[in-house]
Amino acid sequence: MSKPTTWQKLKKFLNWSERTSPEINLNTELYQQLKPFRVPIISVVLAMMFGTLGYIFIDNMSLSDAVYQTGITFTTVGFGETAHISELGRLFTVTLIIVGFGVFSFSIGVLIQVISKGELIQVLKERNMLYKIARLKNHFVICYQNEFTTQLSKQFLENHIPFVVVDPNPSIQKIAVKNRYPYFIQAEPHAHEALLKSHLSSAKGMVTLSENIADNIALIASTRLYEKELGLKKPYQIMANAISELDVEKLKKLGADFVVSPSKLVAQRLSTMALRPDMENMIESYLHRKNSPIDMEEVLVPEHSWLRFKKIKDARLRELTNVSIVGIKDENGKFVAMPNKDLLIGTNSSLLLVGTSENIASAKRVIKKKNKPEEIKYV
Repeated sequence: MSKPTTWQKLKKFLNWSERTSPEINLNTELYQQLKPFRVPIISVVLAMMFGTLGYIFIDNMSLSDAVYQTGITFTTVGFGETAHISELGRLFTVTLIIVGFGVFSFSIGVLIQVISKGELIQVLKERNMLYKIARLKNHFVICYQNEFTTQLSKQFLENHIPFVVVDPNPSIQKIAVKNRYPYFIQAEPHAHEALLKSHLSSAKGMVTLSENIADNIALIASTRLYEKELGLKKPYQIMANAISELDVEKLKKLGADFVVSPSKLVAQRLSTMALRPDMENMIESYLHRKNSPIDMEEVLVPEHSWLRFKKIKDARLRELTNVSIVGIKDENGKFVAMPNKDLLIGTNSSLLLVGTSENIASAKRVIKKKNKPEEIKYV
């Protein structure tokens, strides 16, 4: 294996990469749309050759003069004669004008016909969109357009999360413009072509929001199979929606990581508002708002963490990172709210942390350490 060059090392150091190409191109579709132009182009070339050879043999013109005379005659611009033209040559010129007018009219007719169909422009727009999508990394692919998609896209745009909307609706372009979708594809989401066009290989996850449970099942299965084909080390994060609790369990068993039931969420929110309206207002103000000063996150304690089998008070997360442990869940799924400081942190436990986003990120780094932090001696 040859050693990398200095230029390759520099590009790697600067994190430069070659232009990313789509995993599927539209060259075949583009060729089919350009196919009608073959006859007009051949006709123009033949007409130019006919005129050039005619002037050379009839009036003994040079090649450059013959080409120029043919060009101005064929296009009927009327610049006059570049050299003396005989009577036979003038008759040939009139014939060339008629031929040129016919070829020109035919070519314009083909051009108008192709453009009026709109398919060529559509293919060019989609091709341009695929190249833009190919540059995305760690994006989400949102499948099926509905009100959930519209609201989710607003949240993703506010939080600068890249996403691609995939839907078979022929009007998806108008919908995308209306809802400000930066990237979109018209295709059946569960089809292999859609997986390639959405550049799923570099995506972080998939969100399927169909109101039909069968569509969600098909998409989850297709995504998991595609994941195995790629041999990814980190599996996709798949999220879905479902109407009933039975459908929620089905989708989770099939491979969905998170399944949201809109009816259950509405019921929970309304119940909270009825029992504790002030608490609901606080949650709405701080946890669901963009750039919120407070955040809440569940953090898994890895097996190599120094916190395993330590008491909560020994973690000293409040002193080290200014976050609070408001809940703990053991490996069996048992959740303890506002745990006692003497409670042990067991294997595969999860800590529910409250604090700012920056402080929670610091706490996660502390939790993932193998050895006890040195700073803990000074707090």
